[in-house]
Amino acid sequence: MLTLPNILTLSRIVTVPLLAAFLWWPEWRAGYAVAFAIYCLMGITDYFDGYLARAQGTVSKLGIFLDPIADKIMVAAVILMLVGKGVIADLHLIAALVILVREIAVSGLREFLGGIQVSVPVSRLAKWKTALQLAALGALILAGALPDWRWIWLLGLSALWGAAVLTAITGWDYLRVGLKHMDT
Repeated sequence: MLTLPNILTLSRIVTVPLLAAFLWWPEWRAGYAVAFAIYCLMGITDYFDGYLARAQGTVSKLGIFLDPIADKIMVAAVILMLVGKGVIADLHLIAALVILVREIAVSGLREFLGGIQVSVPVSRLAKWKTALQLAALGALILAGALPDWRWIWLLGLSALWGAAVLTAITGWDYLRVGLKHMDT
């Protein structure tokens, strides 16, 4: 069902290669500025796809399925590009790894629990985790456009660590719920 909310969600997935292309050259300030604009637009569509689906009463199984996938694809692509280009390096790789591992693990857990018809709602803390994660990555992209403003990069790395901590906490919460439904 191709409703406007689902089209917005699909647009995030389709835009990921374009975002990655602009992040390819870390020394190209204008490219990072365009990447930041694309990233912000993707974030806006993330908000509006859910808002419109609820407001119009067009929440669909396709949208419920695609929205978290679109988010994870976008986050993973940005993290991989920033790591590959050295924006996230050294000990900060641990924070990025925690985020990626949790996203994959929770996706697998949700798939497993869905197979036994157990739903795990998104917690308020998980929503804060997502917001902090998106802000951190946005700041790190913006830092590439404004390298003389080192504080933006430091703020992005600090937020990345904060997101990693919330990621670990919410990942543990989901795992704890999931373990109750697994055979021992």
